[in-house]
Amino acid sequence: MMKPISLSAYSRVVFFTGAGMSAESGVPTYRGRGGIWAEYRWEEYACQDAFDADPNKVLDFHEQRRGRVLACQPHAGHMHLAALQAAHPGLSIITQNTDGMHQRAGAREVVELHGSLWRMRCARHGAVEDLGAAVYENRDCGLCGGLLRPDITWFADAVNAAVFARAQQLIEEAELFVAVGTSGIVYPAAGLVPVAARSGARMIEINPDETELSGMFGERVRETAGVAVPRVFEI
Repeated sequence: MMKPISLSAYSRVVFFTGAGMSAESGVPTYRGRGGIWAEYRWEEYACQDAFDADPNKVLDFHEQRRGRVLACQPHAGHMHLAALQAAHPGLSIITQNTDGMHQRAGAREVVELHGSLWRMRCARHGAVEDLGAAVYENRDCGLCGGLLRPDITWFADAVNAAVFARAQQLIEEAELFVAVGTSGIVYPAAGLVPVAARSGARMIEINPDETELSGMFGERVRETAGVAVPRVFEI
């Protein structure tokens, strides 16, 4: 069993979280066993073409997603990671998740690679926060009246280049890189893991199962995030 690690030994730390982190709280995943794309067709609910064809159908679906997320609570791993970040300013959280669970646990400045269920975006005026309720505050932009879409990277969307560049910079500077609950199969996000390995960071994987990228990690903890994050990392 891995001995507890004090983050005071590292000036730059990155926690890189994936769907497994949120699934432990009961948030439905997109892929895999019980994933929502086993129940719904993404072509009808999660791409720009679907939104253009029937925006209210797509927005209704995402309100349903928001409601299901709000019914879940951050687990001990989320809470401990937020406390670690508060105690160590050099700790960054990069997530592939769109559910906002890290922020609900108290984390700040989370780099969200795939956007957020809690933001809406106008094609002309950019993104605005839409927090706290399953139902959207507005479906139309207050400036131009245009339809707002969820600020999420849908299928066939280009990723947010600025967000990915920020994530890569943080990873390149990291002395300790911890991947939590990520399968390593979703690209281009999974392509950020080798950046940490090439940069010489200490590499730790927290996941109950082997993943596509496990071989890149010098240390592997086969436990859930809710167990491993509080046990392994000291405040």
